[in-house]
Amino acid sequence: MTIPNTAREMALKSREYVHNHNKEQWLAMFADDAIIQDPIGPSYLDPTGKGFSTPQEREAFWDNNIAHSNIKITVRESYSVGNECANLLHLVIEYTYESQRFRQTIDGVFTYELNDHGKLQRLRGYWSDSENARRETIPG
Repeated sequence: MTIPNTAREMALKSREYVHNHNKEQWLAMFADDAIIQDPIGPSYLDPTGKGFSTPQEREAFWDNNIAHSNIKITVRESYSVGNECANLLHLVIEYTYESQRFRQTIDGVFTYELNDHGKLQRLRGYWSDSENARRETIPG
């Protein structure tokens, strides 16, 4: 079956929707049984490490991690083959937590896998809060 969107195009759409806070379009990219693992394994974003694999869980992921943040995503390198793409990304995330502004930077590899219908099947982030992320307070 021909895939209507390449994995790299889907990754760039994901970045665009996050930058523009377009929740509906971002969620519409995913297959019904897709999974988000960002990061892979247990973390403060996903204590169980099982990922977000239902439409409701993916929407909660957006609401809890993207909706109230300003996120700048820079693609440093991109490798695409078949239905998959791996991007080396630099993220700068600004958010408020308990009335304090923070800036977090993350460097990691993010993979995007499409299913045979051109929908995002897997979005996975290879990064660790202890190894690839830095957090600082924004004065003000």
